[in-house]
Amino acid sequence: MKEKLRYIFGRLLVRIMPRKAARLAETGMTIVLNENLSKIEYLMRDAILKKAEKDKDFDNLSELHRNYWVNKGDELFVETDDMFENVFLPKWSFIFDELEIELSKGTSEFNTLVEIGTGNGNVLNYLSKKFLQINRFVGIDLSVKQIEINREKFLSNTKLEFVAADAVDWVKKNGEDYTIFVTSGGVLEYFTQENLMMFLKQLNTLGKTIFIAIEPIGIKVNFDIDSDSQIYGPERSFSHNYKRLFENSGFEIWHFSKVNHDNADWYFTLIGAVN
Repeated sequence: MKEKLRYIFGRLLVRIMPRKAARLAETGMTIVLNENLSKIEYLMRDAILKKAEKDKDFDNLSELHRNYWVNKGDELFVETDDMFENVFLPKWSFIFDELEIELSKGTSEFNTLVEIGTGNGNVLNYLSKKFLQINRFVGIDLSVKQIEINREKFLSNTKLEFVAADAVDWVKKNGEDYTIFVTSGGVLEYFTQENLMMFLKQLNTLGKTIFIAIEPIGIKVNFDIDSDSQIYGPERSFSHNYKRLFENSGFEIWHFSKVNHDNADWYFTLIGAVN
């Protein structure tokens, strides 16, 4: 009942203050840091996100998330700078040991690694030192500010390229075969199911491709009951059925595992796929 009243009040505020609501939507409101929204703004935020979910307007929901990463992504990356040391290395990096084994099995030489949603660039920098046989490492992010920071921060690592772009658009123009694609910590969760399927099928047309995805799934999501993508959590992002989506897009799964996080309403799925 309390949640219903919050939603009704939030919707009322959106109607009373349409300009404020539009500004919230345009500048981004996916993740709230350090209580940087007023109580009124917070109610409006919840109402906007939940209405998009209620109306099944998934494209609008995805666009709201995109606005956040374009305009405020750099703020989050500052706040979560310790995630590489505290989460990625101890909990997730093992999948790249598995990737080393996978690469050693084949005769194909992969020459490019692209990280989609590169954030602060720490993961890409780490991978450039782990996979010495790969010459080119490209980090793509929607945040122009963060890309500028990364270019300065990693100036001495000549293997790294940082690009401010939409990953789908970048792949259309620059995608090549023998490329490894990586997402780490939650990137594909902001794609709609339809757009993610289209993107994976696009990658499959490039030629030989490997994809490593480290993505969150809501703990209450059960793909045995509903195999489609489902909205979860306070961000109202998408829990995708990655195994099904990759396989339906022409990929084979060579690694699939999950990592739980204490006191969280989600876990992380780690996927290794090859076409």
